[in-house]
Amino acid sequence: MPRQVLFIQGAGATAHDEWDVKLVKSLERELGEGYTLRFPRMPDEADPRYRTWKGALLNEFDGLEDGAILVGHSIGGTVLIHVLADERPKFRPGALILISAPFIGEGGWPSDDIVARDDFSKRLPAGLPVFIYHGSEDKIVPFGHAELYAKAIPEAVVRSLPHRDHQLNNDLSEVAQDILHGPSFPQAANRGRP
Repeated sequence: MPRQVLFIQGAGATAHDEWDVKLVKSLERELGEGYTLRFPRMPDEADPRYRTWKGALLNEFDGLEDGAILVGHSIGGTVLIHVLADERPKFRPGALILISAPFIGEGGWPSDDIVARDDFSKRLPAGLPVFIYHGSEDKIVPFGHAELYAKAIPEAVVRSLPHRDHQLNNDLSEVAQDILHGPSFPQAANRGRP
């Protein structure tokens, strides 16, 4: 049975169809058979609100099985990690992957919509592997945001990708390699929840 990957888009009027679809196609191509990617269109993508996106994510979670890999790009990653910190999912995620995700809170971006947190390590599902990817040439979300996530989740694996932009130059080969061969992924589906 193919392993599920849920990819949550970033924000912008055409983010789903013109931008993040390129990331999804790259990931599909690199993963090959054995993986099924879900790429839902998030509501009001031009003006995302946490409560609305959280509701959409929780609906998506209902269709996921233990071991499903969660991927979020840009604000999609920010919302994804906050939802996982706020609500314990009914399934056991296999891994959480953040790509170019803004950090909300001290040193990062302010938000009147998302509560700032620095306690992700304590709030995420126990044993959940977290991978953070960020391009060194990201002009939208500076690389310092990845470092803030690394402080909040010391056990996370942070991948700095040189000469890559906010879209990682539409190349998710490193993400796919970690999914296919990463040391934490095979065991993740077998870890129990607290």
